[in-house]
Amino acid sequence: MKLLIVDDEELTRTGVISSVDWKSIGIDEVLQADDGVHGLESARLHRPEIILCDVRMPRIDGITMLERLEKFLPDSVPIFMSGYSDKEYLKAAIKLKAVNYIEKPFSPEEIRDTVMEARELYMQKLHSHRGETLRSMETASQLALLLTVPNSAGSGSSVEALASELNLTMNAGTCFTSFIVKMDDMIRPETPSFAEFYHEFQDFLEQYHLKCIYTEKKMQYLVYFLFGQTMPSAHALSDAGEYLRSRFSSYVQFSMAEGETVCGVAKAYQSYTSAVILLQSSFFFPANTLITAEKETENASVEQISMPTPEEAFAEALFSGNEEMAEQLLQELSRTFMENRRFLQNPVKDLYYRLFLSLEETRRQKKISSSGKRESIAETIARCFTFQELHKKLVEKTQEFFRDAKDNSQENPTIYLIKKYISQNYMRETLSVKDISSHVFLSASYVCTFFKNETGRTLNQYITEYRMEKAKQLLRDARYKISDISSRVGYSDGNYFGKSFKKYSGLSPSEYREKNLQ
Repeated sequence: MKLLIVDDEELTRTGVISSVDWKSIGIDEVLQADDGVHGLESARLHRPEIILCDVRMPRIDGITMLERLEKFLPDSVPIFMSGYSDKEYLKAAIKLKAVNYIEKPFSPEEIRDTVMEARELYMQKLHSHRGETLRSMETASQLALLLTVPNSAGSGSSVEALASELNLTMNAGTCFTSFIVKMDDMIRPETPSFAEFYHEFQDFLEQYHLKCIYTEKKMQYLVYFLFGQTMPSAHALSDAGEYLRSRFSSYVQFSMAEGETVCGVAKAYQSYTSAVILLQSSFFFPANTLITAEKETENASVEQISMPTPEEAFAEALFSGNEEMAEQLLQELSRTFMENRRFLQNPVKDLYYRLFLSLEETRRQKKISSSGKRESIAETIARCFTFQELHKKLVEKTQEFFRDAKDNSQENPTIYLIKKYISQNYMRETLSVKDISSHVFLSASYVCTFFKNETGRTLNQYITEYRMEKAKQLLRDARYKISDISSRVGYSDGNYFGKSFKKYSGLSPSEYREKNLQ
């Protein structure tokens, strides 16, 4: 908390400053000014919570200074001090709600007690304002929530009552535009509160003569209603959408839809409904995309999938080892579904479930061991926020399948067991040749020699390569921090991981991520 001392006598100022242990009573910074003009300038610059001010000063007296200061620092607490017992000054101080009036000469104890009293008064004001703001936001949230349901009996009067409580105008001439934000679960820790963001958005909208209320639904959706007494321009709505998009992009993966603009409070629900309809296709758009009605005509003529049952064609490509055929099929799936409004996400997820299942079934039939992390198909699909992520995961799993198929061809059973053990334990920093030799019931020296003769690589080389390839996969997913990836692949020392990765790939982890996320 800051304290500003305003007095034209330097000796008084320095005496007050040196006479009290300010830190002990919660004052972190003590400022000073030599007259009312400089006091106003310092107050504007530093915004002190408490002002200890002389009454009689050159240029601007203390009463006049605080009357002006109250316009831009209404919550600051003034304390007057003077060597004159003037009743008129005392009346003015009371009018300005001064916490106290100290007569010179004064004691350090008197100053200390008076400032502590002022500090307590300021905290009471702060808590009161926070309570008022919280109540106002709760009311605004209730109002926004009412606008997301059809105008059933009684809700019209409720809307009117809540709008009146917030001093908002909502009538037949009010124009509404809704924005819905659907968030991923992976919100970064540094994300500001939605309340804080809401106030910033309100300030941004003032230049367009628009107001805003919002509500949260089902912990994953934020619904914003922008409204005003005139039809908003396309430019204003575009700027508002881009503002929301850019701010949320810094903290979370999301999809966003802009509803149609309607006039009349009874029709606000129509704007919300149109945004809901647009949001249904958000799964097929890249993360952090704003979907608008203007995109409706885009991708209108998208080619259909040429084969009637793509999962059968995919299974055939896998079983026959035809990597080129599988790649062409995956490309065709991407062209068909990406940014396409004609499909619903659940049927497409069901199709991809069957494609993932084909990968597992073919592995089992051909006895191909997996070098990747075992994860259920349901978990894999649930973690994908967009079709783009889901398709990328299928492509990666397919490429992994063909790599493993080549590696497993005519592979010695012992080598297979060793590789499988490494794939299950590579994340342990303590993984050692001794652990591996115990697993396959052979001596450590024999295992090293045998593995080198069979594969052309030492065990340690294979473990390092395996970990580095896993790190590459994780680095291509922006949700994982590099420090977390290091520990996930068996390195507790982030610096050592960075050096090892650069030695292996030629790029640092951050350089590799930047290159592969473009």
